[in-house]
Amino acid sequence: MKSFYSNGKLLLTGEYAVLDGALALAIPTKHGQSLKVIENNTSQLIWKSYDEKGTLWLEATYSLPTLSKLNSSDTDLSNKLLQILKEAQVLNPDFLTDLKGCTVETNLDFPRNWGLGTSSTLINNIAQWANVNAFDLLKNSFGGSGYDIACAQNDYPILYQIKEGIPSVQRTSFKKEFENNLYFVHLNKKQNSGNEIARYSNQKIDKKELVKKVSKITNQLIKCDSLQQFEILLNQHESILATALNNQTIKEILFDDFNGSIKSLGAWGGDFILAIGDQNTPVYFKKKGFTTVIPFNKMIL
Repeated sequence: MKSFYSNGKLLLTGEYAVLDGALALAIPTKHGQSLKVIENNTSQLIWKSYDEKGTLWLEATYSLPTLSKLNSSDTDLSNKLLQILKEAQVLNPDFLTDLKGCTVETNLDFPRNWGLGTSSTLINNIAQWANVNAFDLLKNSFGGSGYDIACAQNDYPILYQIKEGIPSVQRTSFKKEFENNLYFVHLNKKQNSGNEIARYSNQKIDKKELVKKVSKITNQLIKCDSLQQFEILLNQHESILATALNNQTIKEILFDDFNGSIKSLGAWGGDFILAIGDQNTPVYFKKKGFTTVIPFNKMIL
């Protein structure tokens, strides 16, 4: 049996702008996804994906070595999975060629709607199995900046930047004395990153200036050691992105009475936000109906 594991991800700074070369701060999470391969003699690749509760959410069967789909519980998801597997074969023509059959089981340890990287952890796990470059596999299948792949592969905060099309990953430290004031709050819905990226790409803005401003904030955020300055920087980041996206901030839309700062993470409008407050912050959000409130140090590696 072969087994692989990849970390989930959260992007603290640089959302959208990271696609155009901005320096971004990304943090792998304590939650992730595992993949195990159990070989057999069925001449089939039998795929089973389980969620954090052990519930089977995707089952599919493909013939070997052709990878023709025989059956599935979800047509769209099984087709996307097939695309990833076939792209892995393009990158490594030997992948699966000598396999007589196998059952593959994936296990998430976070809810699928959390947006912590169901797809990126899968791609990184498959890349490990196929012995291919995970960034190339992402590029050839789903696309995106690749920061999520970098998080999947590392157990510490990273500074991520795309330089001339090549991912740059630098280890960094993000230990703050005010960590107890930071909370991740789930907005009760999953945002479609692909759609949001497309919307950003169509914005008529000065991308070079945006990259410059966001990169500066990322650098300042790493060095900052006061909660007040931390809030100022996150508010600046939120304002800059709101202008670039021609959109209101999440705080303006949902939490205008919150006595603290709120920073969107990843694709705006869904998944998690970062709230900066005090010991009463969880109570505030739970009263608003947002019951998934996770302290900073309970989420990140």
